[in-house]
Amino acid sequence: MTLQAGDFDLQALLPRQSVSGTLRVYLEGDGRAWILRDRPSQNPTPRNSMVLDLVRDDPRPSVYLARPCQYLASHDCKPHWWTHDRFAQTIVDSQSAALDKIKARLGNHDFELVGYSGGATMALLLAEQRMDVRVVQSLAGNLDPQMWATSQGLSALGSPTSPPLASPRIRQLPQRHLIGKDDRTITPTLSLEALRKTDLAQCREFHLLPGVNHHLGWQRAWQAFRDKPIYCPRLPD
Repeated sequence: MTLQAGDFDLQALLPRQSVSGTLRVYLEGDGRAWILRDRPSQNPTPRNSMVLDLVRDDPRPSVYLARPCQYLASHDCKPHWWTHDRFAQTIVDSQSAALDKIKARLGNHDFELVGYSGGATMALLLAEQRMDVRVVQSLAGNLDPQMWATSQGLSALGSPTSPPLASPRIRQLPQRHLIGKDDRTITPTLSLEALRKTDLAQCREFHLLPGVNHHLGWQRAWQAFRDKPIYCPRLPD
C-alpha cells in the first residue's frame, strides 16, 4: 500500500491483521542511489530487494517500509534526497510519519526496527526521536554515515553530522548489529570502528558472520538471529 507520509508517498507492505504488542518493521536500504561514483541514479528503487525477501520469510506479522522515492515517484523526488540528503530531517520525518500511520492502522504498542545498510542509519535516527521504538537490529548496517562516505570517496552527507550510535537515547536501547565478514560495501573494519568509538551501550550485541557479504547470506543468518532475545544484563534501579 501507499502511505502519505510528510513530504513523500512511501511504499509499504503491511500484514492484514492487527498486531498487539511490538511490531517488527523492516527499513529498506539506500537502494540504487548512484550509477557511478559521481553520477546519481534517477531512480533509487532497489533492483532486487533482499529486505522484501526477509519480510516474506518472517513468520511474525511484519511490515516492509521503503525509503522516499523508491517505487513511487513524485515531483519532490530529486536526486539529492537519496544521495547527499538521504538522512536529512525531512526524510526522517517522512519515515516517522509512516510509522504513525502504521501504528494507527495496526494497533501495535511499539516497534522493533530492523534496518538494512542505510536503513540501519534510518532505524537509529528514528529510535533517537521516538519513544515507542523498543529494539533496533541492523543488517550490514551503515553505523557511521560520515565515516562510510569518506571511505567510499563520496562528498560528506548533509546529516547526521555525528554517529547515531553516540546518542544517549540509543545507548539505552536494546540493539543487535549483524556484520557480514565478507562485506566490501560496509566493511567489518568500518562497522567495528563505529562501534568502538562510541560509548558502550547498556544493551548492545554485535556479531561477525562468516560467508556473508553485503547482499548474500542474509536469509540464513537472519533466521538464526531474528527471534533470539538480545542479552541485557539487569540495569541498576
